[in-house]
Formats: sequence, structure tokens, C-alpha cells
Amino acid sequence: MSKPVLPPTEIWFVVGSQHLYGKEALAQVAENARAMVAGLNASGRLPAPLVAKPLMTTSDDIRALCLQANGDARCAGLVLWMHTFSPAKMWIGGLSQLRKPFVHLHTQFNRDLPWGTIDMDFMNLNQAAHGDREAGFMHTRMRIERKVVVGHWQDPAVVDHLAAWMRAARGWAALQGAKFVRFADNMRNVAVTDGDKVAAEMRFGYSVLAHGVGELAAAVAAIGDAEVDRLCGAYEADYSMSADLRRGGARHRFVREQARLELGMRAFLTAGGFSGFTDNFEDLTGLAQLPGLATQRLMADGYGFGAEGDWKTCALLRAMKVMGEGLPGGTSFMEDYTYHLDPVRPLVLGAHMLEVCPSIAAGRPSLEVHPLGIGGKDDPARLVFTAATGPALNASMMDMGNRFRLLVNEVDVVDPPAALPQLPVARAVWSPKPDFATACAGWIHAGGAHHTAFSQAVTTEQLRDFATIAGIELVTLDAGTRLEQLRQDLRMGEVYWALSHGFGR
Repeated sequence: MSKPVLPPTEIWFVVGSQHLYGKEALAQVAENARAMVAGLNASGRLPAPLVAKPLMTTSDDIRALCLQANGDARCAGLVLWMHTFSPAKMWIGGLSQLRKPFVHLHTQFNRDLPWGTIDMDFMNLNQAAHGDREAGFMHTRMRIERKVVVGHWQDPAVVDHLAAWMRAARGWAALQGAKFVRFADNMRNVAVTDGDKVAAEMRFGYSVLAHGVGELAAAVAAIGDAEVDRLCGAYEADYSMSADLRRGGARHRFVREQARLELGMRAFLTAGGFSGFTDNFEDLTGLAQLPGLATQRLMADGYGFGAEGDWKTCALLRAMKVMGEGLPGGTSFMEDYTYHLDPVRPLVLGAHMLEVCPSIAAGRPSLEVHPLGIGGKDDPARLVFTAATGPALNASMMDMGNRFRLLVNEVDVVDPPAALPQLPVARAVWSPKPDFATACAGWIHAGGAHHTAFSQAVTTEQLRDFATIAGIELVTLDAGTRLEQLRQDLRMGEVYWALSHGFGR
């Protein structure tokens, strides 16, 4: 089955020094850097390979490396570290040209000082303690937002912080030049799912292209019966299904229609080089059903998705799919649908009409067919399941007029308090942090959307790093959130973003 294309990703490990220390010292610095890269790659904790680059000792070398990084599609970002003192004015020209994100690793090769033998040769060779401060001043002086990771490079916690940034950089790289297709327009009169697509392309690097539903319908109609037969066979192997939905059953035709939709959508997305899509139940011209099972399976393969024309959630979901690749837990389109207002333990029931990704399922999904209830179309097949329990988060991207805001709420997914035999959609039940009332009020004060990207794999740290790379505002709701402080932070944020970015983009 087709999946959205993701180019090979690597992170460059760049070490700074200067010729003042002599050839022997520089050779040792380069050797130490290579040993660190080999050790970090061997840790098994990094999501992408580190690549050791030549030692940077001159302005010309730094500028050339930064320009090389800009032009190399494999390079998702850089790790910068000053093994010795590297005069930061050498870095101005290169960093002024650099268009790839970087993380500043504040470490040193040795963990412990050799107290009994330490001399000035050792001191000159291992002086990241102030070499990185020189670099940090210039990064701040140039107003470059970045992550700083502090500690010994063999400390698992340090490696994990570095890995979190690398995942954010990989998600960012996946958006550069990405294309998302909107089948039909935004849902009529809905505000938060709309926005400025020109500003989004300028800020995030992806484009949103509109195609008529009739074009998709033509791609679906072109799918042959033999292809549909094969895919229906895969459904029967992968999911629980009642006899009437299997081949030869009285309602098998509904399943076949979703199979034809899936194959047609895959063909359209592959031909157009799209990384995700939106649809809209208000406009299904030429389609017999709203894509349900088809959308769920496409999401499971890494495509971004947004219902009702929600292209911002579609793109965010795609980035988070890439960020969470290889981690336990899944990532899905989601919506806070309704509440359980028990005064002792209030809960949120998250779901959508059809489109929740099976990557978050606790067990084997059930393939079912039920009426949609709106739109006047055939009854669509969909996967029904309950999400796995444990920590998760909901993330929402909003267009605030003069900037984009990424809002994140950490949650704990729980088992439903009772069975849900009549609910014909996939769902997740959670308790939001820090508590139900604070989380809901904070979400509304922050202007959070009703659509989210829900993830059991991606962390707040990764999304914070993503927001830093993107140069956008991040607002978090977590165990430490206090509502009045949040409201004050939002007010102060209005001032900061107006002054730093103006009222344009």
C-alpha cells in the first residue's frame, strides 16, 4: 500500500574550535567528535543518524557548511557544540544564511575531571564551559530561537532530550515542500478550521491545494473490481467482521464501497505527491459514502487528515505522525465530542463521525457499518474500537491573525466507566490535566480548536521543540497550569508577538 513519501533524514554534528590551539589539539578535537557521534548513534536512542562533519575553525568553512546544509534534502538540522573556545564572530556569516534548525548541545567529551593530572593542555582542549557561552551569546544576539541541551553526552537523559529535538526536526523537514489536498472547501461558516494558507506556507513550508470532489470521484470510479476484491480480503484478515459484511454477505456492498474509496484516494494522493488531505461531509459530489474506513487506514499509513476542510490539523497530524514514528503508541485526528460531568471524576469522550486512526486502538478493531445520520449518503463502513489507556496529549493549531498558536493539553486516557454497545465510532476517554475545569477553561481562553491531533507517542517536549523551530507560539496545559497565570501569560503573549512579528506574518 502507498504511504506518503519521506526523504531520508540525517542530523549533522558540527563542532567549533579555532587554529589558536595548534594542529595536535585540533586533531584530538576532531577525533573526540567522531567518537561522540559513534557513541550517540550506537545508543539506539536517536530517531535519525548523526553525521560527523569536518571541524569548523574559520568563517569561510562555517558559511560553506551552512549553505551546504540548506541545499541538502537529507539534512533535517544541525547539532552545534564548541569543544574549545570558538570566537563567535566567525559564525555570524554562516548562521545568517542557515535555513535549517539547530540544537545547541552544551557538553564536554570527558565526564569527570582528572583531578590529579589536570594541566593547562587539558584545560585548553576541554573548554566548552565557556566556549559554548561565547556561542550562546551570538545565538541570542542574533535573536535565533533554539533548544539548549545541557549535560554529559553519554547521560541517557541528555540523549533523550537530543532525540526529542531530532524528532521535532524530522517532523519539520517532512513539511518542507509538502502538499496537502482539500477535497471541497471549509465547512460552511466554521471559523477555527479556516485560516490564511499563504501565511501557513510562508511559516511552515507546506502548500494547501484545492481539488474538486469530482476529481476524486473519477479516481474512485477507475478502480477495478479485482483490486476491490483483494482489499476486502485484507479487511477480513485484519479486522473483526460480522458475517453479513464479509464476501457473500447481505451488506458486503457497503464494505466494498469503502475499499473502492481507499484505493481511489491512495491513487489520487500518490499521483499528486500529497502528504495528507481534508474532506467535507457537506460536499460529497459523486461519492456514494463519506470516507470512513478509507480515511482511518490512510491515517494509519502516515497521511495527515482533517475533517470538514481543516487543513491546519491535517498538516499538524502529518508532522506528528513523522515525529512519533517508531515510538510506542499512535497518533490520530480527534475531537472533544462530549463530557461525562461526574463531580468526582469528570471525563472527556473524544471521537469523530468516522475518522479516528486505528494506531491508537487498545485491541483488534471491529469493522462495522452503521448509518451516518447526516448527508443523505450510503451507510459507511468504519473501524470501531476504544483507545489504549495511558498518558497522551491533544494538540491544536490555530491562526490567531498575526501568528500561529500551537496549543497542547496533556491528558490521561482511561477505560470508559461503562460499556458503549450503541456507540458506532472509535473513541478515546480521558481526564485532562491539570483538572477538567482548568483544562477546559484554559483551552477556551487560548482559543483552542475543536479538532486536535491526539497522540500517545509524541510528547510536549517534542512539540515545544517543533514550535521553536517553526517560530510560533506554544501554549501548554499540563499538571502545573494555573488558570489565572495562564490568562496573564496569554495577555503578555499578545504584546510579545505583536512586537516581535508585527501584525503581519
